[in-house]
Amino acid sequence: MYTIADLNQMDIDTFAQVLGGVFEATPTIARLAWSQRPFTDAGDLYRVLIGIVQAMEPAAQLALIRAHPDLGSRAKMTDASLQEQASVGLDQLTAAEYDRFQTLNQAYWDKFGFPFIIAVRNHTKASILQEFERRLQHTEAAERQNALAEIYQIARFRLAAIVQHGESPFSSGGRRDLGMRGKDGAENQKDEGL
Repeated sequence: MYTIADLNQMDIDTFAQVLGGVFEATPTIARLAWSQRPFTDAGDLYRVLIGIVQAMEPAAQLALIRAHPDLGSRAKMTDASLQEQASVGLDQLTAAEYDRFQTLNQAYWDKFGFPFIIAVRNHTKASILQEFERRLQHTEAAERQNALAEIYQIARFRLAAIVQHGESPFSSGGRRDLGMRGKDGAENQKDEGL
């Protein structure tokens, strides 16, 4: 784990190596955040990272969304995704569960053109399947917003595993306050820190 002071002192390559996995297969976000140092705390760093994603062109946001693996897939994925999916047993699906996830993954791809994304650490296998069913009823625009909101949640978990809380807790303080979008796509101005 690293302190904010450690991160603030890193050169761009080290910074990108340490934080490059916060967003799935998209280390460019960490590289862009580096120029906005120093960060006051982990929450400040998180808000900068999210702000970069929010400022991306729609095509770049779509590329970020598409960088995520299908849930329950046996395809190659990042170590972080492997650990996250294993935390709810998606690496040990029964044949019937695997078929169900693959059917839903395909239906979601067919309807929206990108993978279903959910912060699995907030769920169980059963609640993930319920969310799959519920979100398949949404529009493409709503699901893009949901995907990004889930990516922000995943990034929060990943960043918390990298940055020490110590003297600079993940708080609502810091110099940057960015609005966040909730699962329903509505803007949520409450800043809960990291």
